[in-house]
Amino acid sequence: QLQASGGGLAQAGGSLRLSCKASGFTFHDYAIGWFRQAPGKERDFIAAISGSDASTRYADSVKGRFTISRDNAKNTMYLEMNSLKPEDTAVYYCAADRTTVRLTILERNYDYWGQGTQVTVSS
Repeated sequence: QLQASGGGLAQAGGSLRLSCKASGFTFHDYAIGWFRQAPGKERDFIAAISGSDASTRYADSVKGRFTISRDNAKNTMYLEMNSLKPEDTAVYYCAADRTTVRLTILERNYDYWGQGTQVTVSS
């Protein structure tokens, strides 16, 4: 299971840090990712990090502003979001892929999903 937290309200230009606590599986064997879904839109890939060498992959829309990381000792993943924009407003989801090194953008490749946490950015 994955439990996301850390969402909330931020002003444009501000920062938020999302966390996602994993349980019930061998966390360090899984690549992990973050997705988001804005109202009326499909869920989109944001970022992913491998379980082995910490390789990362980002969507162009967040590159340079968001940072994905993980702490395998704590079974926790993070998404540091800086320079927030109103268009970042969405429900954010964490996910885990049992393929350790695959940095996939496809939802169907992820085996576990968190419940989502709302991020709202005001202008």
